[in-house]
Amino acid sequence: MDALAGLLDGPRARGAFLLRTVMDPPWSIRVEDEAPLTLMCMMRSSAWIMPDEGDPVLLRPGSIAVVRGPAPYTCADTPASPLRARIGPGGACSSQLGAPLADEMHLGVRTWGDRVDGEASMLIGTYQLDGEVGRRLLDALPGLTHLPREEWECPLLPVLEDEISRDAPGQGVFLDRLLDLLLIAVLRAWFARPEAQAPAWYRAMGDPVVGKALRLMQDEPANPWTVASLAAGAGVSRAGLARRFAELVGQTPMAYLTDWRLTLAADLLRGSDATVETVARKVGYSGSFALSAAFKRVRGISPQEHRRAVAAG
Repeated sequence: MDALAGLLDGPRARGAFLLRTVMDPPWSIRVEDEAPLTLMCMMRSSAWIMPDEGDPVLLRPGSIAVVRGPAPYTCADTPASPLRARIGPGGACSSQLGAPLADEMHLGVRTWGDRVDGEASMLIGTYQLDGEVGRRLLDALPGLTHLPREEWECPLLPVLEDEISRDAPGQGVFLDRLLDLLLIAVLRAWFARPEAQAPAWYRAMGDPVVGKALRLMQDEPANPWTVASLAAGAGVSRAGLARRFAELVGQTPMAYLTDWRLTLAADLLRGSDATVETVARKVGYSGSFALSAAFKRVRGISPQEHRRAVAAG
């Protein structure tokens, strides 16, 4: 499993909120949905994305923005346009005074706005839930990521535009997978940019020695790895792997393995009703006691406390 595959292997889109928004100027929409991650693809005209903290960006046709939640932000045709709508948790839409707008601005399947052929058209895909596996990579993204059309080329946008308003059998799952592919394409393009500050372990994936060791741990977390067995798998000496791993990743192989196992465990505790014992064995611990001890030592809470905290909100 490589770094980008690891991003979506656990928390893939499941019933993602997807919408085509079509508006006539002037317009401004305040987004307060607290979603962990939103992709916005401009298809016609342009729009400003304005986070409460940080610099605004101008989206032109073919450009895409990725916004990390839960901080609110505003989308508008111009920074000075009057507020037309607020988007709350779960996609609830209301006017500035709180009056519901969902029915008034409904234009058909997954289409919302002023009129179907409105001047501005934007495709929006929102991940409703986040997970520990994805967070390791998403934490390396800025609050607002912007890829202008001239800096990337993605054949998925026309496909998403064509499919988003269809109502065919299995369409929801099909759109979820399209959104996943689009996110991977965006992240791959972003982390290839020189100014992107990718995490050390992500950059180390390209190293012929450390990359092999990382993939061994990510692909088989339940294996009883040691530095010696990882070094053998990477084709180097134990001392050589330990030294190069520390130089590139900034921690020892065993410390990285512990972090990876606990990340996987946290995601399994979040997304399933599996027992702590079952989760422990899936991620390489001998049983629930060993996992609980490691979880509390590193994260400060027990697996059960983590699960209750996630369930509470």
